[in-house]
Amino acid sequence: MAIISISKGNLVSASWFVIAAAVLDFLDGFIARLLKVHSEIGKQLDSLADIVTFGVVPGYILYTLLSQTQFCESGTCWKAIILPYYGFLITVFSAVRLAKFNIDTRQSNSFIGVPTPANALMIASFCLTPITSFMYPLIHHYVFLASVCLIMSYLLVAEIPLFALKFKSFGWKGNEPRFIFLFCSVFLLVILGPSAAIFILLLYVLMSLIFERLKIHKTV
Repeated sequence: MAIISISKGNLVSASWFVIAAAVLDFLDGFIARLLKVHSEIGKQLDSLADIVTFGVVPGYILYTLLSQTQFCESGTCWKAIILPYYGFLITVFSAVRLAKFNIDTRQSNSFIGVPTPANALMIASFCLTPITSFMYPLIHHYVFLASVCLIMSYLLVAEIPLFALKFKSFGWKGNEPRFIFLFCSVFLLVILGPSAAIFILLLYVLMSLIFERLKIHKTV
């Protein structure tokens, strides 16, 4: 549905479909853990669904946004023609990230590299950013979008430990980074609206690095 929306030029609808999919992706994992059900075929089907929703769709969004930049619309050189396809780097690296996740035993309770849903939500937020936002001109500039393609492609597969938003209990102890992150994320969303997504992702990476360093320090 998101892909069809993008093909018809409706990026806003596509972004809402990505958000809905991310909510359902969280819930299916939560319910599976609650009911203690698991299967290998379910694991593979989950990744196949993820590569479409959180790999193909954000790549297509970036392709479309890059196509709409002044550089690509007014340019006739080979760089202007090729640049929009840069967006599909996200699709390629999302596929690599999902494949790595399926065979990496270290990622049962945490993540190594940015999860594909988090990356897709950030990219989808670009389409929901109002024209009055201070982020709007930046989001529609080809240098920014091309930089996002490169940086996020790297972060998807980088050996960076990140905490997972998987609550085994709802007590404070053991869930400190999750509660702090959720509180800060809500605060940023209230203040900045959709423009907060990129700052929330940066906060997620930064907090993960800080808590990982603190954990290492405690064990030492």
